[in-house]
Amino acid sequence: MGFNCVRLTWATEMFTNKAYANLTVAQSLERWNLVAASFGMSLNNPDLMNKTLIETQKTVIDALGHENLMVILDNHVSFPIWCCDWNDGNGFFKDLHFHPVEWVQGLSTVAKLYKGNPTVVAISLRNELRGPRQNEFDWYQFMEEGATAVHLENVDVLVIVSGLSFETDLTFLRQRKLNFGVNVNNKLVYEAHWYAFADPPEKWIFSTNEFCAEITEWFMSQTGYVIYERSPTPIFLSEFGKDQNGASEAENRYFICVMALLADKDLEWALWAMQGSYYLREGQVEWEEPYGMYSFAWDKIRNSSILQLMELNQQMIQDPTSEYASYYAMYHPQTGRCVSVNKNNVTTSSCHRLQRWGFEYDENGSRITLVGTSGCLTVVADKAPVKVTGDCSSQKSTWKFVSKSKMHLAARDEKGMDLCLEWDSLNSTIVTNKCLCLGDDLGDLPWCSQNPQTQWFKLILTNKHY
Repeated sequence: MGFNCVRLTWATEMFTNKAYANLTVAQSLERWNLVAASFGMSLNNPDLMNKTLIETQKTVIDALGHENLMVILDNHVSFPIWCCDWNDGNGFFKDLHFHPVEWVQGLSTVAKLYKGNPTVVAISLRNELRGPRQNEFDWYQFMEEGATAVHLENVDVLVIVSGLSFETDLTFLRQRKLNFGVNVNNKLVYEAHWYAFADPPEKWIFSTNEFCAEITEWFMSQTGYVIYERSPTPIFLSEFGKDQNGASEAENRYFICVMALLADKDLEWALWAMQGSYYLREGQVEWEEPYGMYSFAWDKIRNSSILQLMELNQQMIQDPTSEYASYYAMYHPQTGRCVSVNKNNVTTSSCHRLQRWGFEYDENGSRITLVGTSGCLTVVADKAPVKVTGDCSSQKSTWKFVSKSKMHLAARDEKGMDLCLEWDSLNSTIVTNKCLCLGDDLGDLPWCSQNPQTQWFKLILTNKHY
């Protein structure tokens, strides 16, 4: 599927409570009367049945390493239950199941266990801190204790730190930075989560341009801003995702918005989730995971179009060690494809090999040039394919961002009408058309019934070389 890393969750008590630490896989499945799962495990992975849960985790990690995959070990919960609820006792330090001393012990044990194992590249201190007890004072104290504990046992792993409110709030770092000392500071990564759960669905469906702009600004102001600080710190979007069955149009549009941001900022990320189903979840046997890459039976990919949507974002877009000059790729996030030129036809194709575009944005409008030529992108007519021509000084080749999403690129035709780039699904070419959902087409209605994402294009700065 093109992924290079697995964010593997673990519970503190698996390492601190002998009732779990000494449990074998067979005993664990038997405890919950998971007959079908036990049969399948015995058939397909018989060597695991008599291993302890910890030994099995090591076996899984070794198998991933054998396939050249990296592992991030994420301390997901303390008491092993489904995560995450506001009042589940696992949310914040000193909660019913979240004892700071035991938590530090678990981090130390795990860090030591995988010392020298190159597959394990990072340890995330805690997933989705939350609940009525959360406060900044305890956050600073215990995050420093946890990071120190990991570093003392394993100097090689990155230390990943989450904020408050289900990993959506790092704003307090503006007033006081974390300071672990230079050795740990140099391998510190913050993490954030971004789902559409709390968003009003009608915002995504009827105000797609505006809401994508608003929610992207919110994400960057709450967490993403750390990459722009005077002493910038990497940030890892360690969870996002959608119902891959396509049941939610709001989530479909949210997902495209996230894809655009990830490409624009070249952020690291992990998609929730890989698993297509669970042996047991919240008391229900054989629970399907609609957000999973795999189908219910794990025998095929649930929705292959997701792979195309993520194609560009699975690549390194900005290589800080590259000696090659930067250029722009033109990305269409709704399809996951990139704009290219083939015999003067402007079309979309795979993002594995990028067409080089030149672009110097000016509020009064800018040319989009084809690097290595004297040609630039030019409007021909309403509903007609856009072309690369030598006419680079007229209004037909002067492009502006005309929506709040900053993804509508428009130029004026000979009649003075603004026309936006648009993906033509019939033949995968790029045409120009009336700009969707910008306000002038709404009349007295406060919403837009059309999906403007066919007209979303993102100019992505890259130095990817072939």
